[in-house]
Amino acid sequence: LRKEGKKVGVIAVDPSSPFSGGAILADRIRMQHHFLDEGVFIRSMATRGSMGGLSKATNNAVNVLDSCGFYYIIVETIGVGQDEIDIVKISKTTLVAFAPGLGDDMQAMKAGIMEIGDIFVINKADRDDADKTERDINIMLELNQKKNDWKPQVLKTVATTGAGIKELMEAIHSHKDFVSRNSGVFEDKEIYKGEMEITEILRERLIDKAFEKISNEGGIRSYAKRVAAREMDAYSAVEKILSLM
Repeated sequence: LRKEGKKVGVIAVDPSSPFSGGAILADRIRMQHHFLDEGVFIRSMATRGSMGGLSKATNNAVNVLDSCGFYYIIVETIGVGQDEIDIVKISKTTLVAFAPGLGDDMQAMKAGIMEIGDIFVINKADRDDADKTERDINIMLELNQKKNDWKPQVLKTVATTGAGIKELMEAIHSHKDFVSRNSGVFEDKEIYKGEMEITEILRERLIDKAFEKISNEGGIRSYAKRVAAREMDAYSAVEKILSLM
């Protein structure tokens, strides 16, 4: 990407511990040779309890990098399953990476992850079962065909040798051109992104306002104690809090 003369931003998201709240944020260590490149910005983020595979601040970080002239913005999620698919809300091109030998796991993922990818990449393709994984992915894609005219591509790469990287870049540019030619696809993505962004901010503000309203009553813990004592259920507690707003 840098050989094209374009600025590259990388946002790497790591999961936070549900117990300590900490995160390793080690992705930057794997990219040390880019540290001194002024055309590359790398930022690690922790999910901090946010679901969906991203941090709450990821979308804002993408907007900042976009405003600063970064042509390519790469967002690495914590790894996705059927639910961790928020990346599709902020990305124009979504890559889903697999490793050979997933076997029956492919069946479990078809309900979520197979529907979000624009390009599917089988890395470590020099390993056994790479061809089988490719067949499995193509079968799943046949069962989850997209509504637009874009046909997701399935590619094989070997990151350690660079094999398949050229073809991957061609696929990324091909999808970029497709989105540019089909303004409706881009507009739908932007509208959907706006809806999700507004919803997330609204949810956060409403929760903050609700907590503020009950702060004089002992906060959320006072309601939790009543639920634990079977004096009310959680739904009744929420209705009571909403009535105060």
